[in-house]
Amino acid sequence: MLRINPALAPASSAIRQAFLALLVGGACIALSPILVRLSEVGPTVTAFWRAGLAVPVLALLALSGRRPPAPRPADRWRLALAGVCFAGDLAFWHWSIRFTSVANATLFANFNPIFVAVGAWALFGERVTARFLAGMAIAFAGAVCLLGDSLSIGGDHALGDGLGIATAMCWAGYFLFVRSLRARLGTTAIMLWTSAATALVLLPVAIASGEGFWPATIGGWAVLAALAVLSHAIGQGLIAFALAHLPAGFSALALLIEPVLAALFAWVLLDERLGALQWVGGAVVLAGIATAAGARRRLPRRGAGPSVAAE
Repeated sequence: MLRINPALAPASSAIRQAFLALLVGGACIALSPILVRLSEVGPTVTAFWRAGLAVPVLALLALSGRRPPAPRPADRWRLALAGVCFAGDLAFWHWSIRFTSVANATLFANFNPIFVAVGAWALFGERVTARFLAGMAIAFAGAVCLLGDSLSIGGDHALGDGLGIATAMCWAGYFLFVRSLRARLGTTAIMLWTSAATALVLLPVAIASGEGFWPATIGGWAVLAALAVLSHAIGQGLIAFALAHLPAGFSALALLIEPVLAALFAWVLLDERLGALQWVGGAVVLAGIATAAGARRRLPRRGAGPSVAAE
């Protein structure tokens, strides 16, 4: 079982809950490439429905809870930019899944810890330790092994892999904006407004794509609903919750559990079988996360750090 060293963060109930939320959120998101493959509409339209169908669910959650603080002007532009970044993340990733394997798409999309670590150091003063870097290197080595025979940089995979890298950059931007917003706003408010911004950005893109806009069957709608509720509202929401209590760099690295789970889900649901090297790779990824979790962290913070612990 993965443990957070007391030197990484105080041994508190909030930290443990945040780490569990992060892992469960990663598991929910790991289902998204499977659902994208099963979608009856194109990748861009699927990305729109993922965010768009989540908005009413999140609005109901917001209305049923206590009244959150109103976003300040500085919060509003961060919410909008977070939504734009997530729109880019979804659009690039959903197209990546169509042009490369599920394992490749998920791996390259999860290069984001590199971008997040640099951004968290620059914006929040989160120091990157040698042990954290060692854990990151181990985790990435495991993720590469996880690709197994599907590893094919360039050639037929070049476009999909490149889109995966673009996904990582957009996801890192979204991640850092959410991390900064958690200093003042709750999870539900952040998820609602960023999802609405994401849907607004993706709607004209989806229409212009020429893809079929409406699923043809009830099963098609069920896939989109699962993507919106399970992967987006619940998965992304749990990750946003965790960012109030955990460092951004470590959180991004811990989410490398996602390609491990995505590969397992693809094996079970899509018959993308795993070889011995991929099983070893999955174990190495977990070892890298555990190594980073044991890193000593003393974070001098420049600017507002997470303080919203209620939701």
